[in-house]
Amino acid sequence: MKLIQLPTQAFEQRLKQELEENPALESGKEETNTLEDDFDDVYENDEDTETINTEDINIDDYLSDDEVPDYRTRTQNYSSDDEEKSVPYAAGISFNQYLINQLNTVYLSDTEWAIAEFLVGSVDESGYIRRPVADIMDDLAFTQNIYVEESAIEKILKIVQELDPAGVAARSLDECLLIQLKRKEPTPSIELAITILEKSFDHFTKKHYNKLIQKHDVSEQQLKEAISEIEKLNPKPGGSYSGSNKIVEHIVPDFSIRIVEGELELSLNSRNAPELHVSKEYSNMLAGYKIAKDRSKSQKDAVQFIKQKLDAAKWFIDAIKQRQQTLYITMSAIMEYQKEYFLTGDERKLRPMILKDIADAINMDVSTVSRVANSKYVDTPYGTKLIKEYFSESMKNVQGEDVSTKEIKKILETVIGEETKRKPLTDDKLAGILKEKGYPIARRTVAKYREQLGIPVARLRKEI
Repeated sequence: MKLIQLPTQAFEQRLKQELEENPALESGKEETNTLEDDFDDVYENDEDTETINTEDINIDDYLSDDEVPDYRTRTQNYSSDDEEKSVPYAAGISFNQYLINQLNTVYLSDTEWAIAEFLVGSVDESGYIRRPVADIMDDLAFTQNIYVEESAIEKILKIVQELDPAGVAARSLDECLLIQLKRKEPTPSIELAITILEKSFDHFTKKHYNKLIQKHDVSEQQLKEAISEIEKLNPKPGGSYSGSNKIVEHIVPDFSIRIVEGELELSLNSRNAPELHVSKEYSNMLAGYKIAKDRSKSQKDAVQFIKQKLDAAKWFIDAIKQRQQTLYITMSAIMEYQKEYFLTGDERKLRPMILKDIADAINMDVSTVSRVANSKYVDTPYGTKLIKEYFSESMKNVQGEDVSTKEIKKILETVIGEETKRKPLTDDKLAGILKEKGYPIARRTVAKYREQLGIPVARLRKEI
């Protein structure tokens, strides 16, 4: 069950670990007979079998820690395998160090430098200083033994706020946007934008455009141009820098669905289907020990050790095959259940589907289906998606038919996308429109679906 839950990349790591820990397990195609055939040969053809001379086998090689090569126990131990094989990567400096490097170009006294360095250390990854100046003043006194007034810290803060990227070290969103605007070449639109942020930030965030027009005695076009300038600014000046140094994670799909001559074709990622076999060397060794008449205690221990490794290898190979079969059967049932969607890509064609529907179809436990759905991705003609996204609850439309909640969300998203942005639709009106389309759902349900789609309330969707 644990193997089934692993996505492709984690499964590869688990496979690599097993191959390293169990010398009786090997990857690649097996060149000779299977383990069962080997034993048959040993016991059914004794006359033709050349018995392995167990005296030539160093028992200690198989009873000691097989992960510690012999050369490591000698003095001046070295092997070409020890050569460091590191993967090169793009070097970079932290956001904090980037700011410190800029401070080196500013002339500051020792005390001012210590304050500036402390302020830079207080900048979070978004580029803000989220702590009140009074708290910073106390910290400087207790941790740095620097006693200064708030005004002295405010003075150094202004210097830090002149660093790049523009808007860094701001204590609030409006301060961040104002820092950026004041660095731009003054124009009537920029000056109006600065005035709005300084004197009417609350009205701006709530999109009370009529109040802004009246308060600042401007036309609708002038307000629109000022807002356009604000929308060009970066609300998280540290985000773009820190993001460039993050490792990009790539999704490896576990399945692939293609449309071939009008029919769906499912395939399991080949990385989920490795070729494994039991070590021929280990199986021969066990057979040799079984034939030997005289066995010392160390030889008996060796037999036990080798048998354990062979049993573990056989179990792991069987578990891998079961994993492959379970994954394929489960995804095949999901594909068949949502066939109309996979053929068209139209999310409105997604049928209501819960874990039990698939579990019943393949005669497996719901927990097994859940393990497949929660951590696996499928590559389709419409993009790579997490399988659990195809599951949804159902509700009845006015005709009494079961429809997927995903279908309703898609229609809701379309209706909001087509609304007049000068006068966005409220949740009540959206509920009315959905009812007219045959989906009788309550206003609170509309609000829940809207929030799940990441769409703000009507007031915040308003544009001029």
